[in-house]
Amino acid sequence: MRVFLTGATGFIGSAIVPELIDAGHRVLGLTRSDAGAQSLIAAGAEVHRGSLEDPESLRSGAARSDGVIHCAFDHSAFGGNDFSKFLEVCEMDRRAIEAIGDALRGSDRPLVITSGTGMGNAVPGQPATEDHFDPKHPNPRTLSEVAGAAMSERGVNVSVVRLPQVHDTVKQGLITYVVRVAREKGASAYIGEGLNRWPAAHVLDVARLYRLALEKHDAGSRYNAVAEEGVSMREIAEIIGRGLKLPVVSISQDEAPAHFGWLAMFAGVDMPASSAQTRQRLGWHPTGPRLIADLEKMRWGEAMAQ
Repeated sequence: MRVFLTGATGFIGSAIVPELIDAGHRVLGLTRSDAGAQSLIAAGAEVHRGSLEDPESLRSGAARSDGVIHCAFDHSAFGGNDFSKFLEVCEMDRRAIEAIGDALRGSDRPLVITSGTGMGNAVPGQPATEDHFDPKHPNPRTLSEVAGAAMSERGVNVSVVRLPQVHDTVKQGLITYVVRVAREKGASAYIGEGLNRWPAAHVLDVARLYRLALEKHDAGSRYNAVAEEGVSMREIAEIIGRGLKLPVVSISQDEAPAHFGWLAMFAGVDMPASSAQTRQRLGWHPTGPRLIADLEKMRWGEAMAQ
């Protein structure tokens, strides 16, 4: 297939490009910059100029493709303390999905969109599952799956990949921001006993899952890209403390906003997730390093200098 890939030069997208090409697909990668275009060409992909803010560029990219993987997301929302920015970015993602879906209507060409594993949490403390979705979930990321469902009702072949903390030795999803906060505050913190858990998967395993979901093109399916059901925040904080040579401290829920800023809305949440259905449906078997192993191999000196 010729695959239109948004986020093609990002952390996950840059791993999806070779995964697709090695499997015999062609990649049409979305980028707005010359540097992005050069990196795509070097990776063996075609270049499609555009951005999430330009719906016509998304429609034209999708129209030129046999299938679409939409993994772009504006991560500028993850900074400061302005929750409204996160709302804006999630709304932008909704519009992007609608624009891509418009170009695919009337065909069976697959559209794989991106969400978070938290969307599958039905019972607090129980692992999120692929078959649960609450459109009234308070996390604005819900807008992506709501938009996908709306496109499905219009005849578009939509499936969803839900992401946990996706990691390698350089980036680790929200944990990247936990590291930044620890460095700024001079302490690596967890809330209460730190028993709340975050699911995780290595970026190469996640890239393979996107490819399998695209090739399966099973309309309406949701997949949890989870290798580890849950790693405790205390364990994460302890290894960050060791790496940055900072004290590891427990703080109360009331103290969390002052310490974590915008991240406080996630830092104390227990959000384990299962991928049992995903593994069965796609034959996906993650083999990459575990989260703690990647954190142990981080170049902490460089992290402190950032």
